[in-house]
Amino acid sequence: MNSFTKILVVLFLMAVNPLQAQQFTQTIRGSVIDQITKTPMPGATVIILGLDPVVGTTTDVDGDFKIENLPVGTYTLKVSFVGFEEMILPNIKLNSGKEVVLTVPIEEDIRQIDEFVVTANEKDRTINDMVQVSGRTFSVEETRKFAAAVNDPGRMAISFPGVTGTDDGNNNISIRGNSPNGLLWRMEGIDIPNPNHFVNPGTAGGGISILSSQLLSDSDFITAAFPAEYGNALSGVFDLNLRKGNNENQEFTLQAGFLGVDVAAEGPIAKNYKGSYLVNYRYSTLSLLSKLGLPLGDFVTNFQDLSFNIFLPTGPKSTITLFGFGGLSDQDGNARKDSLKWESDWDRYASTFFSNTGAVGMKHSYILNQNNFLQSTILASGNSLGITSTRLDDNLNFQERSYENYSNSKITFSSVLNTKISAKAALRSGFYVNQLYYNLREDAFEEEMQSMQTHINSKGNTQSIQAFSQLNYRASERLTFNLGLHYLQLLLNNSKSLEPRFSASYAWDEKQRLSLGYGLHAQVQPLGTYFAEQEVNGQITLPNENLDLSKSHHFVLGYDRTLNPYLRMKVETYYQHLFQIPIRSGADETYSIINQQWTFTTDPLVNEGFGKNYGVELTLEQFTYKGFYFLLSSSIYNSLYKTNENVWRNTAYNGNYTMTLTAGKEYELKKNRVFGVNLRAIYSGGLRDTPIDLDASIEKGESVYIEDQLFSEKNPSYFRTDLRFSLSKNKPKSTRILSLDIQNATNRKNVFGEYFEPLSNEIKTSYQAPLIPILSYRVEF
Repeated sequence: MNSFTKILVVLFLMAVNPLQAQQFTQTIRGSVIDQITKTPMPGATVIILGLDPVVGTTTDVDGDFKIENLPVGTYTLKVSFVGFEEMILPNIKLNSGKEVVLTVPIEEDIRQIDEFVVTANEKDRTINDMVQVSGRTFSVEETRKFAAAVNDPGRMAISFPGVTGTDDGNNNISIRGNSPNGLLWRMEGIDIPNPNHFVNPGTAGGGISILSSQLLSDSDFITAAFPAEYGNALSGVFDLNLRKGNNENQEFTLQAGFLGVDVAAEGPIAKNYKGSYLVNYRYSTLSLLSKLGLPLGDFVTNFQDLSFNIFLPTGPKSTITLFGFGGLSDQDGNARKDSLKWESDWDRYASTFFSNTGAVGMKHSYILNQNNFLQSTILASGNSLGITSTRLDDNLNFQERSYENYSNSKITFSSVLNTKISAKAALRSGFYVNQLYYNLREDAFEEEMQSMQTHINSKGNTQSIQAFSQLNYRASERLTFNLGLHYLQLLLNNSKSLEPRFSASYAWDEKQRLSLGYGLHAQVQPLGTYFAEQEVNGQITLPNENLDLSKSHHFVLGYDRTLNPYLRMKVETYYQHLFQIPIRSGADETYSIINQQWTFTTDPLVNEGFGKNYGVELTLEQFTYKGFYFLLSSSIYNSLYKTNENVWRNTAYNGNYTMTLTAGKEYELKKNRVFGVNLRAIYSGGLRDTPIDLDASIEKGESVYIEDQLFSEKNPSYFRTDLRFSLSKNKPKSTRILSLDIQNATNRKNVFGEYFEPLSNEIKTSYQAPLIPILSYRVEF
């Protein structure tokens, strides 16, 4: 821990000195609805467990409930209704600054005897009732309290089994050995573009999430064999839900820290109207961290974003929701014009980078009758990103090195019908239509020609369509099936895929459950790949224009056991067979798009590659009990690929093993003050790298890799410890939270890879992020 961080910790701990306190109260309220049809459930009983005398209420004619004047603290809520399964919602944290507003979906009971109690929002079950394998719910609280997660779902997910971060500098994640680009992002039931700042072309991650935790509600994270409603993804799904703003009282949140300023406001649209608004704005400059002495480079880095959710009831059976987000990010780097100060070749480069992303949607929800619920959404989204770089030559003249400018936009319409066939069976069917627009340009400097060459230059539009239907059938109180089909077609070249999906779970008793799943999944290639240009006999051709979809078979078998009411163990094994993967054609070629993480490939490709990922995961998790929680996740896996070379090679993401311990404890110092300590320790196998041919690199003046030894080298094992300290104080009508996150608290130098340095004609090692402290202060009122 460096001196600067020690000072921060001391200042932080000094703030723990308690003052005289008084008892503050707050309100828990919300609504109870049918899980499938979304109809309100009047007359449901809602009580707080563990209080004597019993505190509770019943829902009114609109299915709403309110429990007032509860002392601040953590509670467990029980919801019951005749003919429906009991729901237990644990660990509801109540602060003086904000009311807790819940929407509780309950499921019709098919049991004839009272054997089980269903616990809602525990992490082994998902909000989407169609998910039976490889899925879990994550809460907004986890994105806040997990050490170094900094309110980012991608960085938080590193704690989950089978998930590996590929670079400390961004939130790209590899799921079960897959490329980070196999990830699907959804919001409010519709696909959205990559919702991150500082994204690269064709990627599914970025520097930091655009979406503020102020807007998110409990959401799902799925890592394999996902249900039929999810398509155009090979590795995993973030299915994000937005919370509604408070429709009775105005509430605000202010947060300031090393990452910038974050402001949120929410409240009712009008008096005596159940509509609400919720809006969040954030501005940040990472240059503040650089000024504090942290080695983040000589770049000027800024980002800002705006997100919102507006809920508008339009009648007793229908609502309209307006939602969206937008993010602007940029980074400028200047070359050193004094050649005597050049320590590496990068000192000769100047660059300007920008990445802008946004989406605006309107969702209409309508209860057709007691058995049918229709949801239709239209979304306009897009992103624009690019970089221009120049390099000082020996005469200190700037020479163009790259120019990239990619713009993608789309209009998506979806409609999904939920039907309750009976107490045992529910059907969900729908379709998605995407109108895609693209304007792509990529020029790069070619050493052999000593000039800029165009690799991609295309502008136009195309369409894609998706349709699905899936049946959830509870054959008995122990056995549940999910059957479905998904259809995906890209009209640019009429590549298509019809994908069966199946999953089932069987509860041996109230403590043990066995699950299995299968799915065929397909994904469209990054759009820029289709428009790679090649000159043949003086004519420009598009050799990749007719590339087919990449596909994968997923097989999953899982077993989980409840060891006590707060402790759960889960084992899951999986096998994924990837095929129709774009590769370079030729018996001596080793390139596969499986390993692509940044930008687009512009080489001619064919759909003749294969891949396979298999492994076993073990999870031991204690849900929060008496202020303490932990999540121990471990995975042993293998990730391989094959080209026309007909040799199975390690993928870039084949670390072989990973283990993560995430834990935390809250201490009540005095009334209305809570001190929290959170830890995350990651130990994993190093990712793969390719040896550099030093002689060839010296001759060419840049890194030249030994292609027939692609990803044959394994980086040293990766170890990182993150810490988080927080102090929350309840005051009349407000809550104050001071927090300090320390990423890589031991300042370990984890190897990122090797590169050739032209200035010294040496092969050097690059490292992951050093110790980074993030201090912030948050006020809710």
